[in-house]
Amino acid sequence: MKNKLKSKRGAKKRFKVTAKGKVKFTKAFRRHILTKKTTKSKRQMRKSTYLSDADAKAIKQMILK
Repeated sequence: MKNKLKSKRGAKKRFKVTAKGKVKFTKAFRRHILTKKTTKSKRQMRKSTYLSDADAKAIKQMILK
């Protein structure tokens, strides 16, 4: 009998699969050292975005085990 595969806990905390199957995540580089970053870049980092289809396939395998 084979063992049950576990999900990657780090990936599960960072990514979320939407109802349509897209993988949503928040952008990086927003934690500290914000003084040298432009206002525009900080504003763009606020929004969450979706992974490309090629990367989403790998992340879904990590999450949905």
